Amino acid sequence: MNKTLKLTAASTASMPRIIILAVTCVYAFSGLFGHDPWKNDDAVGFGTMWMVAFGNVHDVLFPHISGRDILIGPPLPYWIGGLSIQYLGPLIGDVNAARLTSGIFFLASTSAIWYATYLLGRRKEVQPMAFALGGEPSPKEFGKTIADGAVLIFLACVGLAIRVHEASPFLTELFGVCFLIYGMVRGFDKPLQGGVIGGIAIGIIALSGNLWTAILLGMPSILCITLLHTQKVSKRMLLAFLITTTIMLSIWPLTWKFGNASQEQILQAMPIWWGEYAFKGFINLDSIEFLGINFWSYTWPVWPLFFWGIYVGYKNSSSSWRMAHLLIPGSLFFAQFVLMIFNQDLNEPFLMLLIPPMAILGAFGLPYLRRGLISFIDWLSLLSFTILAGFIWVIWFAKLTGIPAVTANNISRYLPGFVAQFEPIKLIIALIITLIWVLIVRWRVSRAPKAIWRCLVISASGTTLMWVLLMTLWLPTINYAKTYQFVAQRFAKALPEKVDCIDSSFLGNAQLASFTYFTKLPLEDNQTCDFKLTHSSAEAKAAALLNHQLLTLIWEDRRESDKDERLRLYRVTQK
Repeated sequence: MNKTLKLTAASTASMPRIIILAVTCVYAFSGLFGHDPWKNDDAVGFGTMWMVAFGNVHDVLFPHISGRDILIGPPLPYWIGGLSIQYLGPLIGDVNAARLTSGIFFLASTSAIWYATYLLGRRKEVQPMAFALGGEPSPKEFGKTIADGAVLIFLACVGLAIRVHEASPFLTELFGVCFLIYGMVRGFDKPLQGGVIGGIAIGIIALSGNLWTAILLGMPSILCITLLHTQKVSKRMLLAFLITTTIMLSIWPLTWKFGNASQEQILQAMPIWWGEYAFKGFINLDSIEFLGINFWSYTWPVWPLFFWGIYVGYKNSSSSWRMAHLLIPGSLFFAQFVLMIFNQDLNEPFLMLLIPPMAILGAFGLPYLRRGLISFIDWLSLLSFTILAGFIWVIWFAKLTGIPAVTANNISRYLPGFVAQFEPIKLIIALIITLIWVLIVRWRVSRAPKAIWRCLVISASGTTLMWVLLMTLWLPTINYAKTYQFVAQRFAKALPEKVDCIDSSFLGNAQLASFTYFTKLPLEDNQTCDFKLTHSSAEAKAAALLNHQLLTLIWEDRRESDKDERLRLYRVTQK
């Protein structure tokens, strides 16, 4: 029992399940459907899933983009996405079917966060002090309230919005991290079940990320099992964890054996699975610089609550380093952070994997927030999201009506050729979500609720509001700016009638995946083709000179939203 924490039952009133489920579903599935694969990760992920769905055994064993026989990464996300495309694609469309898996994994991740936090919040050492005449919350009510707070923190993270709505392998890996935390916590009540869940989670991380990530997250998991349980329980849980992990890690190699993969294919896959290209064994100063610049904005408003949770946790307990709600999420966060400073190609999606342990640990700091700080968070969120919502509505109105003229002219300059169309259904959805925002703000300001998660309602609702407005009012604009569909169609018209193959060696992965999907033309990394499509003319000309080839430009174009990107089609002849 925590003798420094005094809470009444009224301050731990949990949020109705239907509300938190509705908000999570709206956030998860808004923007998943009804648009093209977007540059970059979305197009690459979809292109790989599409190849798995319609390819041969080799394409399934070693997921890659059509025309480029280079392994994209471990197979689990692409297997699941490929199955979704194969069975649901005829009903809802291939792109929608691929992204549906992202929404499902996000919901599963949120559920794992809630249940893990709930189980941690029921534990004896985190319970508020009991009053002489009663009135303190029960362990279950306290656990539910903390769990609601963790989910709201998770949903409030501004950096998640775009990344969790892509056909990306990181959504599967995100679920693996959340499921691992849940397995470690579940082990307190059911050691064998917790060990099995933890082992499955490590396997999911390995089969969607790389082995180094799985190993470094497995180490703190073993540490937590050893330190937080009695010797008898830890042996049972550790045995279940190791056996399940071994079985999960053998799945991909077993498919190589039964799929008759060649030795050369296996040797090419293993370094990528290990992550040898990403982790060179030394700290990367560029990654440290990237974290120093992007960590704070990407994880807002999670990081202040996370560090606050660490501070109050260690301040209020003499044995805090062995308290489950601090050790489990804290050690997993630290392991991932170490991985990131060693990563040679760190980018934003990796930061997404930090959010689950940060949200859980930050939720345990909520009861200690002072009223002044809660008011500051509320008013900052209210002001920020109201201004942003107004900005989105003004831009939408300018696109549609040309008023104000300055704003409309700026849009035309950045997106030449875009014609806005009035879509009444999307307008109705945007109006409804805006009205809900107004009602939530009114409730928060007028009622002054005492629940400890109250300071997160505005932030989580505001993030959801922003995303839904963008995916209704701005979706055609964003799709026009980020898709390759229109330039791919113009490219197809520029080609002669009969083309045997088109060399794509100097296209990026997203470009190749998009052009293959939209045109269904025979693009492949083959420098003997009679045509060459490239976005790097200098590299293409250097390769042609080396191969004694002559290039004749027959088509040049770009996406309207990208002034720097130039796509060129050359006819190739031998000198």
